[in-house]
Amino acid sequence: MSEYLSLSEASKLIGKSKETLRRWDREGKLSAVREPMSNYRVYRKAEVQTLFSDFLSQETKEDISNFVKPENEYRVLELFAGAGGLAVGLEKAGLKCVALNEIDKWACQTLRKNRPAWKVLEGDIKEFKFSEYQNKVDIVTGGFPCQAFSYAGKKLGLADARGTLFYEFARVVKEVNPPICIGENVRGLLSHENGKTLKGMISILDEIGYNVVPVQVLKAINFKVPQKRERLILVGIRKDIDLKYEYPKPYRKIYNLKDALKKGELFESNVPKSDGAKYPKSKIDVLDLVPQKGYWRDLPLKIQKQFMGGSFHLSGGKTGIARRIGWDEPCLTLTCSPAQKQTERCHPEETRPFTVREYARIQTFPDDWKFEGSVAQQYKQIGNAVPVNLGREVGYSIVKFLNQYYNVSKPK
Repeated sequence: MSEYLSLSEASKLIGKSKETLRRWDREGKLSAVREPMSNYRVYRKAEVQTLFSDFLSQETKEDISNFVKPENEYRVLELFAGAGGLAVGLEKAGLKCVALNEIDKWACQTLRKNRPAWKVLEGDIKEFKFSEYQNKVDIVTGGFPCQAFSYAGKKLGLADARGTLFYEFARVVKEVNPPICIGENVRGLLSHENGKTLKGMISILDEIGYNVVPVQVLKAINFKVPQKRERLILVGIRKDIDLKYEYPKPYRKIYNLKDALKKGELFESNVPKSDGAKYPKSKIDVLDLVPQKGYWRDLPLKIQKQFMGGSFHLSGGKTGIARRIGWDEPCLTLTCSPAQKQTERCHPEETRPFTVREYARIQTFPDDWKFEGSVAQQYKQIGNAVPVNLGREVGYSIVKFLNQYYNVSKPK
């Protein structure tokens, strides 16, 4: 394990904001140092642990769990299901998937291959009616893309969103009438069209009879996922239900790349061998020079300029370029293509992208979940997925809510 903590890691460990740590650094209370390999400003782990030993020894004993057992059979209809990251996570939480809709044929083949009993509705969501599930499923979920709306008036209605995939999500929720619906999206939805897109979505769910819980962005690293991925969660509760939904509680322990690829707490064996993309020799020659946790700025200046070209003089960190992940850190967010220059995710020791199975591990898919299609198609499916362990923790929060709902209402 590293003897250093990043600003973010130190902040999480002691429960203080980054701003507080920066102030303490200025005041000399807890000083940051330059990490020798990467030259980032970091904290000596031993110093942090010594200063906060009393506090940490009490805190680490409090191990939370979001686990809750379903008291009934809860049924899920999933839209925009992809390769099944969220669906597998919900399944692990004890929820039953009754049908999934997905337009990508390779993702559909993946779903069918792994779960022959699941009803996979392949094709454009606009072509499907879901009225047969009316009052027969407990939750509708969906990871719809971020699309702008045309505002006819000040308040956005369902009709104004026609043509967008969120319109289809809302249409299905209206048809099916579940107690709870959950949409998931990228963090960028918060600022998309200066917040108007999200405001419009909340307005539409209100119109079709759902109150939206204050939106949260969940960080996958807080939910047993060894990856710095964030997902925005949009939760709608049917207006006749007067119960509070609670998001899953974040765990204190952060898992890293070693936990993903080696035998340990997350997986019972080392990652299986599999196919993977390859770098051209010109890129290998450059990346061979990058240390673990390093990136293009760790290259000799002459090579930096050659490799970056015109980008060398542009502002911005560009920290994803020529980035080699370290064993003792969570992986950066995976993309749909493992060898893109702007979002490099190089293996810690070997100069190559992560393989398909390594990608799947970082997204916490089980090793027996097989992906269909070409290697490029498999990377795309995995890169687009909701991390399975994050899906499971969200699943527990849904189970907790539905247990309360059925205990209170006892519907026939």
